[in-house]
Amino acid sequence: MADVFDVIKTRSSIRAYSSEKLTDEQVKTIIEAGLMAPTAINKQELHFTAIENDSDIVKEIQKDLNPDAKVPFHYGSSHLFIVSGSDDFGWTTIDAGIAVENMHLCAANMGLGSVIIGMIAGVLTCEKKAYYNEKLAIPEGYSYKIALIAGVPAGTKEPHTIDFEKNATIL
Repeated sequence: MADVFDVIKTRSSIRAYSSEKLTDEQVKTIIEAGLMAPTAINKQELHFTAIENDSDIVKEIQKDLNPDAKVPFHYGSSHLFIVSGSDDFGWTTIDAGIAVENMHLCAANMGLGSVIIGMIAGVLTCEKKAYYNEKLAIPEGYSYKIALIAGVPAGTKEPHTIDFEKNATIL
């Protein structure tokens, strides 16, 4: 297992994938990483849904998002992971962000590619929210918060550079 800081330094957002599918064990491990994330007052108010990206529901999301897109929102990755959370807990959005980062780092540690995405929020939270909640097994009283796509990368991408002096202050 890699050192966590090495994974953080070397991970990148991958937007090109092979056609190889994730295994059931890989999918389960990514979800477990999300489940292990801390939540405010240990509420554990998040729910995780994994869907293969060649499924009809993902095709429908793409159609509602942008049917004419040259590249699908999932960039040809194997799976879409939806993180949903309680509508009546004020910290849910932050908790979902923490969970999805755990999932992203877990995927990187397994040699997989992933991207944290928010672009489907408008589709999943607007007029068809109830429809998509049902199709994506989002529990009653929960809403889409954020998502991750993951799969076997088709190539590599350099991690982004940082500018500590510009973007950080130590008082």
